[in-house]
Amino acid sequence: MTLLQTLSTTDSLASMDSLAAGASPDSIGLLDLLIKGGYMMIPLYLLFILAIFIFVQKLITINKAAKTPDHLLDQVKVLVQSGQIEKAKLMCAGENTPVANMIAKGVDRIGSPLKNIEVSIENVGKIEIYKLEKNLGLLATVSGAAPMIGFLGTVTGMIQAFISIAQEEGMVSPKLLSMGIYEAMITTAAGLVVGIIAYLGYNYLVTQVSKLVHNMEYTSVEFIDLLQDK
Repeated sequence: MTLLQTLSTTDSLASMDSLAAGASPDSIGLLDLLIKGGYMMIPLYLLFILAIFIFVQKLITINKAAKTPDHLLDQVKVLVQSGQIEKAKLMCAGENTPVANMIAKGVDRIGSPLKNIEVSIENVGKIEIYKLEKNLGLLATVSGAAPMIGFLGTVTGMIQAFISIAQEEGMVSPKLLSMGIYEAMITTAAGLVVGIIAYLGYNYLVTQVSKLVHNMEYTSVEFIDLLQDK
C-alpha cells in the first residue's frame, strides 16, 4: 500500500467518525418526540389512558359474563320438570352471569302466564345488555376525538412556528423552520395512534358483546320452549 492510499484511507475513516459523532447529538428518540409535541399532547395522553382503562375493564366484564356453563340450562330443565324450583333458582344465582340471571327470572316467574314470563326475561336481558355496553360509546368518542385533537395541536403548533419565523430578523434558518414543523406534526401522529387503538378496541368489544347477546337470545328462546313443553 502506497503512502497516498494510506492517507486516503485515513481521511475516509476520519470523515466517517466525524459524521457519526455529528449525528449522535442530533438523533431524536421516541421519548424526545413525545416531549416536544407541546401542551396538546396532555389531552392525548389522558385519552390514551382512558381508552386502555375502558378496554381492559370491559374485556374483563365480557369474559366474566361469557362464563355461563353450557349445561346450566339442561340442569335447570331437569330441576324444573322434577318440581325443584328453589334448587333451580339457587343454581342460577350461583353463576351470576347475564344468561343465568335471565334464567333465574324465568324460573322465579313459573306459574305466571307464559307471556309475562317472556316479558320478564326480556327486561332482565335489556338490563344485562346495558351493563355490557356501558362506556362503549365513550371508547368510540375517544377514537374520533383523538385525531381531531391531534390536528388541532398541529394547527396551533404551525401558528407558533410561523410566529417565531416572523420574529426572526434577516434570513430564516432552515433548522428553525423544520423544527417548528416537525414538532407541530407530532400531535397529529399521536392523535392518529390513539384514535386507531381506541377504534380497534371498540370494534373488538362490540363484536364480543354481539356474540354474548346472541347467546342470551338463544338461551331465552330455549327456556321459553322448555316452559311450553312442561
